Amino acid sequence: MPIFEFECRKCGAKFEELLRSSDSSNVTCPDCGSDEIKRLMSTFACSGGSGFKTSIPGSGGCGSCSGGSCSTCH
Repeated sequence: MPIFEFECRKCGAKFEELLRSSDSSNVTCPDCGSDEIKRLMSTFACSGGSGFKTSIPGSGGCGSCSGGSCSTCH
């Protein structure tokens, strides 16, 4: 289930809700109980597993080392 971020238009509190869908019609502010809320744009995070590389294709490495094969490229 995705986590959505909201801001209360009445008291200004920012909070997150774990929802089954993007339907925010039943969401109320946990601070003041108001249903006058707006959904905020939020960022997302992902974690790279093993083998995740930060190199730019064709650059020969990560760019942080002169040899192009430092341990941070892996």
